[in-house]
Amino acid sequence: MKQIILTGGGTAGHVTPNIALLPSLAQAGYKVSYIGSYNGIEKQLIEDLGIPYYGISSGKLRRYKSLKNLSDPFRVLAGYFQSRRLIKKLKPDIVFSKGGFVSVPVVLAAAHKHIPVIIHESDMTPGLANRIAMKSASKICCNFPETLKYLPENKAVLTGSPIRHELLLGNKFAGLKLCGFNTSKPIILVVGGSTGAVKVNNAVREILPELLKRFQVVHLCGKGKTDNSLNNIPGYIQFEYISKEMRDLFAMSDLVISRAGANAICELLALRKPNLLIPLSANASRGDQILNANSFKEHGYSSVMTEEEITPEKLLAAVNDLYKNRQSYIDAMEASPQSDAINKIMSLIQEYSK
Repeated sequence: MKQIILTGGGTAGHVTPNIALLPSLAQAGYKVSYIGSYNGIEKQLIEDLGIPYYGISSGKLRRYKSLKNLSDPFRVLAGYFQSRRLIKKLKPDIVFSKGGFVSVPVVLAAAHKHIPVIIHESDMTPGLANRIAMKSASKICCNFPETLKYLPENKAVLTGSPIRHELLLGNKFAGLKLCGFNTSKPIILVVGGSTGAVKVNNAVREILPELLKRFQVVHLCGKGKTDNSLNNIPGYIQFEYISKEMRDLFAMSDLVISRAGANAICELLALRKPNLLIPLSANASRGDQILNANSFKEHGYSSVMTEEEITPEKLLAAVNDLYKNRQSYIDAMEASPQSDAINKIMSLIQEYSK
């Protein structure tokens, strides 16, 4: 049986694409082990799936001044030697890295042992961890055509991002039942991200009376962000967060309003959902969501509005325009070369683990 080590962590975005590969890896006969940090989000997510999990020491590679910059290089070094011992013990045929700082020592240790490494970069421009690790990679998969120019030409492959297969298996009628909706009006799904997007939430609530004349709205607000004054309004329902039933909400929805995180928009692409993206402001991030959104807009997959542009009138006009032209977005997504990521990545894994 072939052995593969998966690595990546720090945020859910560095773990869920790894999880999306698991059924295909099992089908292809790979035994999977996971190397992550001692206490990162990846530990719980992976252990819940019954995958052998190995924690290592990890430090963040900061581009800003911090006292931790003095101690973290020693943590990374410790993680490197721990990774070398684990690789010697697990004897992988290949390593697949989704990035995040914990992946760097694992990738470097694998390269030292001459184990093939495949890296996946979700964002438009490679993050610092992947920039360090890519020298040791056999191949670097990416999400966006524009990313290819930032990667070594002989290593770069446009694959898109792996999407959990269960998202494609949603039941429209289960979604309608959960929300108490019917088929009389089209449905908008508003996704504020795991922490909720206050500006998006407020803008949607401001135009709710107008939206409900034409649509039904299911609103994922984020933890602690629901508004009790809006309970029991026909055609509107709000949740803090949805997990397993997310596939059913996608299946019943005609339009989606969302942030522009790489995994989120790749799910919309795979599901062919006409969408309005409102990326996280550059003031609150390194600006990767803005780049992601603009790429999807350029390729005809998404309509885009910046946080700074949001007014009730503009948001309502953008939603109506998206619905009117929804088929053109669906057609563009159907033709996308970024929508068969799992098969493309599995082909690379099988090729390099021979």
